[in-house]
Amino acid sequence: MNETRSVKIKVRGLSKVFGKHPKRALELRDQGLKRPEILEKTGQTLGLSNISFDVYEGELLVIMGLSGSGKSTLIRCLNRLIETTEGDIVIDGENIPSLGEKALLACRRRHFSMVFQNFALFPHRTVVQNTEFGLEVRGVEKAKRRETALTALKQVGLAGWEDAYPRQLSGGMQQRVGLARALANDASVLLMDEAFSALDPLIRKDMQQELLQLQHKMQKTTVFITHDLDEALNIGDRIVLLKDGEVVQIGTPEEILTQPANDYVRRFIEGVDKARILTAESAMRPVRSTARASDGPRTALHRMRDHALDSIYVLDRDQRLLGLLEAESASQAITEGAEHITDYLTQDFRQVGPEEPLHNLFAMFSEKSFPIAVVDDQKRLVGVVVKGAVLDELARAGDE
Repeated sequence: MNETRSVKIKVRGLSKVFGKHPKRALELRDQGLKRPEILEKTGQTLGLSNISFDVYEGELLVIMGLSGSGKSTLIRCLNRLIETTEGDIVIDGENIPSLGEKALLACRRRHFSMVFQNFALFPHRTVVQNTEFGLEVRGVEKAKRRETALTALKQVGLAGWEDAYPRQLSGGMQQRVGLARALANDASVLLMDEAFSALDPLIRKDMQQELLQLQHKMQKTTVFITHDLDEALNIGDRIVLLKDGEVVQIGTPEEILTQPANDYVRRFIEGVDKARILTAESAMRPVRSTARASDGPRTALHRMRDHALDSIYVLDRDQRLLGLLEAESASQAITEGAEHITDYLTQDFRQVGPEEPLHNLFAMFSEKSFPIAVVDDQKRLVGVVVKGAVLDELARAGDE
């Protein structure tokens, strides 16, 4: 994903000190002191220290950490609800900390919508009136903002609830209204601060899945704050893990589970069901050999013999997967005098995307145990998974 998407937000060297003498705190930080020593010596709290990361266009980036890690401070620095002490936050070429008051207001309206933990709905306003509130503040004409609000409510599954009041809704429905309001504003970045933390566990799981479905449709750049590791692993394209105001590790859920940066991260992920999180990509291996659609059966059979294969995947000229050729079928094609192999391909095999959960793969192997083909969004073959690799990954996940 990172290779194909442009950077939407670039954060570099971001620090935030709470107190009247921030320079002194940063000087001590630069001398190697950590947050507790700086607080003891200066009375200043180092909320964030030298934070750097990118947010990619269309990405759902999770910032997570325990209480006091700095995650909520960070999200408020992104849209400058609190002032930074040092560093840059650049969105589409604008450096937010350097903007004047008018430019900052315009930047916020253009780029940021926020969804809060406590829903932040007006009890005296109907669902649709809450949803269109941001557009009303911006002076959008009444009919237009009502149309936009109704569309957003439909997107979050609340069509038909337009005239209800917040008190008539469940917690999950109220949070959907908050999400619809953010979507109606049509900002380029969605900021979600512990958005599902106040919900019951089952409703919370449902909201996570709905957010993922919405993200799949809209590809909205989203920064999501949470203290819940399971939530971060479930929804995040990547995770920024914070501790005491510093970045501990940045990576995909799988990278954090399989390549923890230090003992803190190892302790943090203890008890996680890694088999549920690991994907086909973790067990995937390179394809030993493939055949082309234009190949004759003798060429295909020769490649199989050279690589000790009893079947071979066949690709078109754009590397898209067309089917599987078995050795017996290639021999039959030779006997029948066929010039090409396309009429002898089988589709009796499974193919999955790189993100397919590993625990789903074992049941996919047929009696013939063909390797599972791993394909990208364009159906190009990127690797294969064999049964032994799945067993090995699952066993290692259970041992850790």
